[in-house]
Amino acid sequence: MLKQRLQQKLLQKLSPQQIQVIKLLEVPTMLLEQRIKKELEENPILEEGDELEERQDQEEEITEEDVSKNDDEFTIDDYLNDEDIPSYRLNANNTSKDDKHEEIPFSVGVSFHEHLENQLGLRVLTEKQYELAKYIIGNIDEDGYLRRKLTAIVDDLAFSMGIETNEDELEQLLYIIHDFDPPGAGARDLQECLLLQINAKNQTIPEVALARKIIKYHFDEFTRKHYDKIESKLNLEDDQLKYAIDEILKLNPKPGGSFQDPLNQSVQHIIPDFTLDLVDGEFQLNLNARNVPELRISREYSEMIENFSHNKNSATRQDKDAMVFVKQKIDSARWFIDAIKQRQNTLMVTMQALIEYQREFFEEGDETKLRPMILKDIAEKTGLDISTISRVANSKYIQTHFGIYSLKFFFSEGMQNDAGEEVSTKEIKKILQNCIDNEEKRKPLTDEKLMEILQQKGYPIARRTVAKYREQLGVAVARLRKEL
Repeated sequence: MLKQRLQQKLLQKLSPQQIQVIKLLEVPTMLLEQRIKKELEENPILEEGDELEERQDQEEEITEEDVSKNDDEFTIDDYLNDEDIPSYRLNANNTSKDDKHEEIPFSVGVSFHEHLENQLGLRVLTEKQYELAKYIIGNIDEDGYLRRKLTAIVDDLAFSMGIETNEDELEQLLYIIHDFDPPGAGARDLQECLLLQINAKNQTIPEVALARKIIKYHFDEFTRKHYDKIESKLNLEDDQLKYAIDEILKLNPKPGGSFQDPLNQSVQHIIPDFTLDLVDGEFQLNLNARNVPELRISREYSEMIENFSHNKNSATRQDKDAMVFVKQKIDSARWFIDAIKQRQNTLMVTMQALIEYQREFFEEGDETKLRPMILKDIAEKTGLDISTISRVANSKYIQTHFGIYSLKFFFSEGMQNDAGEEVSTKEIKKILQNCIDNEEKRKPLTDEKLMEILQQKGYPIARRTVAKYREQLGVAVARLRKEL
């Protein structure tokens, strides 16, 4: 049974302007220019402009008397004020107009797959064999591996291209591709990849022949670094095994990657959002806004509103609808300009608080000087919400005199040492990394031994915590770090 009733609720709603600020706050400098260009394309009221030119335009504006509100309840003065000057650029532009920023042209070479297809054209094949082999090459990934089953490729060829084939025919064509350069291309797993590469070497050399035997018959023991088992089964001396393993380590586990032209790779360029300089012991923080254009309200539309105010009595319904559209677009433009301004202010306030908190690190660049810091620490220091600090730290970078760092790098948990001081986990990880880098490779340090070393240095830490930090550093267990 349906019932109607009144109910009061307390809801938190965000205005369109607040939503816009939140979204812009997450955008790094690299993407901000694209976002502004998109807004310029969508809003005809918004345009790029020089701040000096904007002031001159503002001085030339004719101040209108207050007029009565029309049916849409907006006044001319609301859209003819002098607060549209974009003041969100917070760093000085020290570049000259004569400075040139030219891109250096370069020619792009052939890709890995094109290289394989070029070699395919040198083989005597029927038209059907050529199409099948080309399809196989298309399924080889950028590392050089064919990770799909031949049975699945048989089905794909039948459904998508209408070509009837079988696994044996594809296997024969795959053997041809295995003979291509770079050696190892088209392998279905790591063992086959290394075997194809070692087969291409001179087998009369003892260590090469031994390396082939290890890969083919004792690959599991090799991957687990059970060197004593290999020595026992093959009746080898330490030196013989060492030379053979050195040959294996020269092989490339990703043959496709070795051929890739660096000019063809999609490299993600990091554009720092902040630059920090240390001048005479004082920090100078600047916001990178070099490619961020200055924005203003279009003068053309301001004049349109002026003309409408003079001829208001004779305006048609169509003219009024046009003014409502202009009003909406002016509001949107002002919201966007204000959102950019708030974004820049929030970024600067947050970064200044972070620099003050981690002052010792920014002075010397020593990771052991990093203090434990969480989002809440900076939120309390700035008076901003934790979610706001999180958005600022996301995808943002700072350039210092000792390198470029992600803002997320500076946030870490903490623990107390024996002296009762709060230290960052990054400091512990740094010491852990140094211990592993300087260990004797024949007898790598176990997690138990690393725990003892850290405890001797005054860090009361458990073995399982050492294992967790080691995994976060991307370091394998002691057995897999062993070298002959």
